[in-house]
Amino acid sequence: MQRPGPGAGTRERDPALADFPERSPATRRWTFADQLGPHFLDEPDQPVLLIESKAVFARRRFHRQKAHLVLSALRHRAAELGEQAHLHQVTTYAEALDRYDEPLSVCAPTTWSSRDYVLRRPGLQVLAARGFVSSQNEFARWAEGRGRRRLLMEDFYRDARRRLGVLMDGVEPLGGRWNLDSENREPAPPDGRSPAPEPWWPAEDEIDEQVRADLDRWEADGEVSFVGDDGPRLFPVTREEALTRLSDFLTSRLGAFGPHEDAMLAGERWLAHSLLSPAMNLGLLDPLEVVHAAEDTARAAAADGQPLPLNSVEGFIRQVMGWRDYVWHVYWHLGRDFRHANFLRATEPVPGWMAELDGSAVDAACLSDVLDDLRRDGWVHHIPRLMVLGNYALQRGVDPLAMTDWFHRTFVDGYDWVMVANVVGMSQHADGGALATKPYAAGGAYIDRMSDYCGGCPYDPKQRLGDHACPYTAGYWAFLERNRERLAGNQRMRRPLQGLDRLADLPLVVEQEAARGTSAP
Repeated sequence: MQRPGPGAGTRERDPALADFPERSPATRRWTFADQLGPHFLDEPDQPVLLIESKAVFARRRFHRQKAHLVLSALRHRAAELGEQAHLHQVTTYAEALDRYDEPLSVCAPTTWSSRDYVLRRPGLQVLAARGFVSSQNEFARWAEGRGRRRLLMEDFYRDARRRLGVLMDGVEPLGGRWNLDSENREPAPPDGRSPAPEPWWPAEDEIDEQVRADLDRWEADGEVSFVGDDGPRLFPVTREEALTRLSDFLTSRLGAFGPHEDAMLAGERWLAHSLLSPAMNLGLLDPLEVVHAAEDTARAAAADGQPLPLNSVEGFIRQVMGWRDYVWHVYWHLGRDFRHANFLRATEPVPGWMAELDGSAVDAACLSDVLDDLRRDGWVHHIPRLMVLGNYALQRGVDPLAMTDWFHRTFVDGYDWVMVANVVGMSQHADGGALATKPYAAGGAYIDRMSDYCGGCPYDPKQRLGDHACPYTAGYWAFLERNRERLAGNQRMRRPLQGLDRLADLPLVVEQEAARGTSAP
């Protein structure tokens, strides 16, 4: 049976996309574990309901650090609020909700399944979603009349900047250009050192100790199973910690962020990245306050005669109010079935060594190192995600829905709304080009240019055949050949596809890669 295509759901007929009211200050507010900041309350003293559901972690195998982060954030929020909050540690949400006869309200959750749940719950008032720069109504007005292939992130980003007056000089963009991404593609620093100082790190406390003990007990009892290493906690779980990380980034790292934001270094996994996505996705920071803080920092530095590079400031702001907001909105706009898109007919399962984050099973230096980082930290930045992990899965024909689920469970900042658009649309090109105009497939030359991985790797990025053939270089050509007909109509793929006909050894490369499959490279 053929599934409905992406975009089958619409605002008019789907109750999960209703125009919900904005406020309900007199009710007790149920805040999900990704709604933990003060901007999810209508009044500072509003009573709060927090629910810690063990069933959420029992259903799927999450990274241990992700489970720790979520539970620690919930419990820290309860401790902050004191008697203002009720924290229920239960198996299911219903066990806690059934204890209340009083009116409850909740800001619209961030996933289709959670919205369906709150809309079915009697007596629960659902309010408009929060935690994003642009509202769903604002996105709907912008998107009205645009076809799927005209929902360009760049157009949305420029509209939001005009509407909110961010990095503007009157009616023109500050510096005369909207997008300085072309200045942010420098390779890894040649000395192998990070361009920014070490980030600020939070300190664990007794709440973290109790969370770790509870997770140990759950695993020992066989109630849940995790993947990845345990601690130490690297990401904020309180508003105070989140603000400290934001301040640290703006004062010591923002200026170095832009040029090398796409670079990868084996010994410097943080580079100049903000490490703020987990805090924003827990709701500890309002992304609009992050945008304003970055702009204010830049303007203050310029006034002091020490201007920050505009490409760094604009690049960071574009990540927050451009791409982050964009993937949230297209998650809803393209409908419930967007996750099932599979334009390239990819059906391979996530290989076991990848699912287990077993970098020791892999000889390819880039893939081994990224898996080791992910096992230890539950986080790598956007280029290892896209061009090492995603690129591998794309070349090998891994099922995009399975990859979406793996990214969701394995990353500390991974949520359904984050990963559906990022993986199905951008990374795996499963939507046929609705979000990205061409597949993000690349050979070993890209990784060699943007990282220091290839120097000590047993594979040669220049070789596509033989024992030392780079799995990314060989995999790239095998991917193009396998999908030649499906990609033939894409104008941006014309030249790469023409290159196939110049490879005399192409049949041998295809045969080699078919034999290799998804075995650990």
